[in-house]
Amino acid sequence: MTLFQRFQSFFSRTIPVPATLTPASLVHTPSVSPGPKETVSGLATYSIPAVPVPADPLPQWLADEESLRDEGVLFGLSDARPDSKLAQIRAYFGQLNAPLEEAIGQYTEKISELNLFIEQRENHLTALRDQLDTLRNKQPGTNNLFRNSFSLVLSLALCVGNYFLIDETLRPAFANRWIAVGVFLAGMFNLAGRTSFFYETNTRLTVRRLLEEAGLPLATSVFIFIQALQSQTVIKSIGLFVFVFFLFLLAGKLLLNTLSAIQTDLLTIQQNRQLLVQKVQHIAAWESDIERLTQEIDAFRMQKWPIVTALNQAETNLTRLNTQRDGFVHLFISEFELARSLRDRLTEQQRKGIINYE
Repeated sequence: MTLFQRFQSFFSRTIPVPATLTPASLVHTPSVSPGPKETVSGLATYSIPAVPVPADPLPQWLADEESLRDEGVLFGLSDARPDSKLAQIRAYFGQLNAPLEEAIGQYTEKISELNLFIEQRENHLTALRDQLDTLRNKQPGTNNLFRNSFSLVLSLALCVGNYFLIDETLRPAFANRWIAVGVFLAGMFNLAGRTSFFYETNTRLTVRRLLEEAGLPLATSVFIFIQALQSQTVIKSIGLFVFVFFLFLLAGKLLLNTLSAIQTDLLTIQQNRQLLVQKVQHIAAWESDIERLTQEIDAFRMQKWPIVTALNQAETNLTRLNTQRDGFVHLFISEFELARSLRDRLTEQQRKGIINYE
């Protein structure tokens, strides 16, 4: 008969018993085998460490439930406080929990590290896919090189014809042809701007811009009109004035705008060639990088899941140990308090008989 059974025989009441505990099962904590590891592109593998087992033996009074009950009754019948025994229980389970807590910390740190590697490669993978989609969807720009070239030829022919008209008008007064060239250039080309308000929409027309674009052509046309009056009739001179004035306003700007359009077309053609080269060079390289990053992400995840499994098992074992520790503490306190509350109902001889029972 155990000490607890002997103490219980003095009373007819039944002492409540918590769930059966098996302290012997606490000595061994199985480790998780991670299984074979695979490597991709030389990535280092991570070996899951085995959880160490404490070397200290289980105290005799914690070996089974009856021994723990006897210890609680013994302390309850004596004048001793239960604090030392409770501290021993917690210290023993703290020794069991320490390697599990250390392993949980290692697993959590390694999982965080792998998650960081996965996140970095997923961000790089997303950026590469966006660049690849953008490059694939980018289409060559359109150009009007043929139309603008033809327009340039017509503009040049128009300017040459206008020059000869001015030369014929000024020849009676000025025999030197360089004078006709200077008058022609002065009226034909306004080099202050690349475009004209005649070819722009939604443009605010100011007095300053009007003078910049129409002032010199008007002055040149008036000069030609005055010279034409010396050799031609007034009607012909007026007609020549109107004709030359509008040629100055439109033909010169048309020529400059056409040159700008051709420059834009040539730049577009160059960009289209660069786009073709980029598609040939970058698409294959980016697809290879995407495949490599995908394999690396899969490799990191293959390393992560065994660690997650080991972490879950370690947390489960830690929770189980804490539950058993609380059960031990509760069992000891319940027997201690019961024995302490009934101690005064026993005689001194009965108490000594129970305590000295072997």
